[in-house]
Amino acid sequence: MRLLGYNISKDYPELPANGGMIIINTLNPHSYCISKKDREFEEALQDSDVLLPDGIGIVWAARTLQRKKIQKIAGYDIFIHIMEYLNQVKGSCFFLGASEETLALIRNRAKKDYPNVKVHTYSPPYKAKFNLEESNSMCSKIEASEADVLFVGMTAPKQEKWVYQNRAVLYPNIVCCIGAVFDFYAGTVKRSHPFWIKLGLEWLPRFLKEPKRLAERNLVSTPKFILEVFSYKLFKRGLL
Repeated sequence: MRLLGYNISKDYPELPANGGMIIINTLNPHSYCISKKDREFEEALQDSDVLLPDGIGIVWAARTLQRKKIQKIAGYDIFIHIMEYLNQVKGSCFFLGASEETLALIRNRAKKDYPNVKVHTYSPPYKAKFNLEESNSMCSKIEASEADVLFVGMTAPKQEKWVYQNRAVLYPNIVCCIGAVFDFYAGTVKRSHPFWIKLGLEWLPRFLKEPKRLAERNLVSTPKFILEVFSYKLFKRGLL
């Protein structure tokens, strides 16, 4: 489904049993607005094999522009979906990103939740951009692990751009950028209560807890996205 220039996936992707590679990214109003100012990020999202609607704003836009009802699929949802699949097939995964402390919590929890999944982790240097040597080292560790799935948690747009730049030398069947999910699953950051998620207001409790950090996302990007949706709709009707 084409939406504001992006090919949005409406359903959970079919996961490859073997061979090939699919890159799964997510799109929300904030990442959409960032992509309009960051050409490489836009290219990375366009290059996705699967682009999931992670945000009630994308669901609303699909209904407003195309009268289509689609399901919101958050990064956490696709993460659980993939881990359950790996547990069934006795697969393996690699977590790239976050601190070693967070990764240790992830390994410990995954051992209990998904005992059939072999888990590999690596905490890369904490910096805005990796040099060639650092990226090559990360890719080598991932290849050596022979992981079926690579989860990348380095926040957007850094994670999507890194995968886009290194796609040719990544070998897992699935590469999935899931950002804050590392912290949610580790328990270092609490995800919103299911009550708010069901209402489509998952963002609200997080914004109330961290208004300064999330101000641009909720007070700048969201209004811009809403305005663009309405402008696009009026343009299609010939009213602009």
